[in-house]
Amino acid sequence: MAATALPPLPPQFKSIQHHLRTAQELDKREPVVAYYCRLYAMQTGMKIDSKTPECRKFLSKLMDQLEAMKKQFGDNEAITQEIVGSAHVENYALKMFLYADNEDRAGQFHKNMIKSFYTASLLIDVLTVFGELSDENVQHRKYARWKAAYIHNCLKNGETPQPGPIGMEGESFADVEREEAGSSSLHSGTTQPTSSSTYEANNIPTSNYTGIHIPPGAHAPANTPAEVPHNTGVTSNTIQPAPQNIPLVDPSLYSAQSAGEVRLTPEDFARAQKYCKYAGSALQYEDVSTAVQNLQKALKLLITGRE
Repeated sequence: MAATALPPLPPQFKSIQHHLRTAQELDKREPVVAYYCRLYAMQTGMKIDSKTPECRKFLSKLMDQLEAMKKQFGDNEAITQEIVGSAHVENYALKMFLYADNEDRAGQFHKNMIKSFYTASLLIDVLTVFGELSDENVQHRKYARWKAAYIHNCLKNGETPQPGPIGMEGESFADVEREEAGSSSLHSGTTQPTSSSTYEANNIPTSNYTGIHIPPGAHAPANTPAEVPHNTGVTSNTIQPAPQNIPLVDPSLYSAQSAGEVRLTPEDFARAQKYCKYAGSALQYEDVSTAVQNLQKALKLLITGRE
């Protein structure tokens, strides 16, 4: 865990407080994800205000945290190599998303699944430190934010949410963030109550999600999530491993031979490496399906020069 304490959060940085709180929560069990949450907060904070004295002081302390973590985990490839770090964060975000989606489709509505949707959306934000988001991740982020707000508001009003993608207009996200912020403090490595850390959400989707394509929760990796968030009233023994649909290996790969004219470019090698890293990260979460799919993509690219 990063040892350097942060000063009070400047009002200008209210939009990154939840990413920092997520970093605190993940410091022990997912330090790599925690590191990139702080890096996202640092980069975003620099864009917002790097000149005001209180902002400069806060960013300086946050930089100290990042440097301490980088020194502590300097031998971790997910910290030293962005391609590995990107795969690690993306897999963890998808893990949280699929757990919440699985609970949602099963009609199991509770604070833990709301928090999982919410956290998944924050972690997809964090993926922007590696570059532009894929269309799929943009879609997942919008859906996760909308679902968290929709289910939260239904439970708050004594209504029964409808599971799965449904046609709904935008929901107010302020209550979800207010509840998440209610027990957070960014002054140290531990969370303490505070009553002044709420902010209005930006870009809350108002689209109709009737036709949105979201992977069924039955495809969730086994044993998700790794640890149930605190103070939700849900214990880990209520979570059952979901069955996995393992893709068939493409039989053409068994007999495929490299054509004599195939010349792999540096970009081809980089893509093949990316697929292998994604596969390795997926196996950390026992997601065999994703691992197999990415390994097949890498093999096909290396043999044929095509994806």
